[in-house]
Amino acid sequence: MPKSARQESAFLNIPYDRNYEPLYLAFIAGLSAFGLVPHATIEIPSSRRRLERIIRLIRGCRYSFHDLSRVEIDRNSPATPRFNMPFELGLAVDWALGANPKHEWFVFESRAHRLEKSLSDLNGTDPHVHDGTPHGVLRGLINALSRKVHDPNLTQLDAIFRDLSKAARKVKLEMRGGSLFEARPFKYLVFLAREMAEERISSLRA
Repeated sequence: MPKSARQESAFLNIPYDRNYEPLYLAFIAGLSAFGLVPHATIEIPSSRRRLERIIRLIRGCRYSFHDLSRVEIDRNSPATPRFNMPFELGLAVDWALGANPKHEWFVFESRAHRLEKSLSDLNGTDPHVHDGTPHGVLRGLINALSRKVHDPNLTQLDAIFRDLSKAARKVKLEMRGGSLFEARPFKYLVFLAREMAEERISSLRA
């Protein structure tokens, strides 16, 4: 990945399930509004081992965003918590503390103070609490990326999110029940979000 692209790239570490779709779209819309290009493991061919794909993506991105809101035990048998997101966060922290101190990572959660219990090793790190809402995700991104060159406000982010949500509904209709958490729709949504962001944020067109 070229250096310029790497500086603009953001690794998105989130749960892939239908109930999470609104927050998924909020992350794509919000990151695009800040001039970042979201990347996720779903866009990489599955012929490679999953762990290798994750490591390559993290190391190829200037930023990473990790949502730990789904740490609870799921309802499907066997009942287990999800460890993927904390594990991938650990990979990013290791990368930032070791070989690449320029890598910036951010933690998102749905509940205040839960991180202190679920991952106490991160005590001293303030997560961005989104309350399980797209608006909360966008608010968290504004706080996380306040020093970026592009500085959209919450009204602009909300508008881009609404536009992207409408487009996503059309995509799902065309897919006839397919998932948005697949390589082709993900790349298309990222493309659309960038176009929508450029229409509303003049600094992105410079």
